[in-house]
Amino acid sequence: MSKKPNGTASSVREKSPKKMENGSIGSAREKSPRKKLINESKYSMETHLIYGRSFTPKWEYSHHVVPPISASATFRLESAQRGALGFLRFAHTINDEEVELKAPIYIYDRLGEPNKEMLEEYLAYAEQGESAVTFASGMGAVSAVLGILTKAGDEIIAHKLLYGCTYELLTYWYPRYQITTKFVDLRNTLNLKKAITPKTRIVYFETPVNPTLELIDIAGVSEIVREENKKRKPNERIYIVVDNTFATPFCQRPLMLGADFVVHSLTKNIGGFGTDMGGAVIGPKWSRDQLLLYRKDFGGVLGTKSAWAILVYGLPTLALRVRQQEKTALEVARYLCSHPKIQYVSYPGLHTFPQYELAKKQMVDYEGNFAPGTLIYFIVKDESPEGRRRKAEKLINYLAKNAYTITLAVSLGNIRTLIEHPGSMTHATIPAEEQLKKGIDPGGIRLSIGLEKVDDIILDLSEGLARI
Repeated sequence: MSKKPNGTASSVREKSPKKMENGSIGSAREKSPRKKLINESKYSMETHLIYGRSFTPKWEYSHHVVPPISASATFRLESAQRGALGFLRFAHTINDEEVELKAPIYIYDRLGEPNKEMLEEYLAYAEQGESAVTFASGMGAVSAVLGILTKAGDEIIAHKLLYGCTYELLTYWYPRYQITTKFVDLRNTLNLKKAITPKTRIVYFETPVNPTLELIDIAGVSEIVREENKKRKPNERIYIVVDNTFATPFCQRPLMLGADFVVHSLTKNIGGFGTDMGGAVIGPKWSRDQLLLYRKDFGGVLGTKSAWAILVYGLPTLALRVRQQEKTALEVARYLCSHPKIQYVSYPGLHTFPQYELAKKQMVDYEGNFAPGTLIYFIVKDESPEGRRRKAEKLINYLAKNAYTITLAVSLGNIRTLIEHPGSMTHATIPAEEQLKKGIDPGGIRLSIGLEKVDDIILDLSEGLARI
């Protein structure tokens, strides 16, 4: 007997090639769901980030170690009947559970293709969710999940501070559709209790929050919403949506703490290398069909080549990258805490972090170890807000021109350390007076730690701080 790459035994003399349901050529055994032959629960989650499911009908695995990149926007169909069946199956997985075990009938990239669908299987597994659907960007994912859960007249309760584009979506675009948003400080769950009305359909927040890194107690919010939903009809229930981009599924899994949906910008840590944009929604199985229809009709489709890169390079190296970046982040945060020109440092891994106990409980890796993430938020010291703003800009400008290991750029989760000024950049859509109320200091700086040697990052920071 010989061993196939996927670990299943097969005879050296296989049967003659037989045409598969998806039109590919393989052995007669290819129709067998090989996942039944492997006990996947024996293996660690970090290994699952590399291999995903031991069997998937999305691709033929007998001869490929790495999934081939799909480079076709449209797919050949053998007959009109097969095309009709493909359209019939699309977004009808709820009504036909057997569809999951069948080789898909691919029709057009906007409806689905192998790389995206394999990535979606991996992402759902990483977040311990039932289903995932990918989108062209993180904001595409945010728009999609809010789009399928709300209608005119509904209300969203959101944490007082959000990423600038999410804030603009909720305050500029959604009012046009008669969907309102109530911003409250969700760090205190009593505020949520008071804010809920019969119109409330979504509780939305980031944790850690962009850019201040304050935390929201996911389990605490979930308990309040669960009690509220006991009083409601199924079509009036409230859903919890958590943006888990800053933590990544390696550091935190909101679905396990009671959230209904998780959104990600795949462009960040999960992609990891700063080369490809993407977004994802992970949630219950029933949501997949609606999200697929939303993606088809609104068109925010993740590019095939981006899906392939995230599938092959990004997600499999997530644990390795984040674990190293966390070690560096803690050392850099401690250095900044000790510097006389720094007023405040926010990093969940510091004992001085105001929500340190919540961080230890909520932010854990797959093995239960404390995983405080890869981002730092700090404020330069000056008596006046305007003075802090000027010093922050001076530090950033110096590093932009002179630092070797720190790059002035938005985004985060890159293998390179990135620095930016949230008040004038990523959160510029929030009015200056509102930024102060929401906790963004004019002298606040966001630092996303990369894979450089920690001493080199501290060297560049020390030289920059010496200039302000």
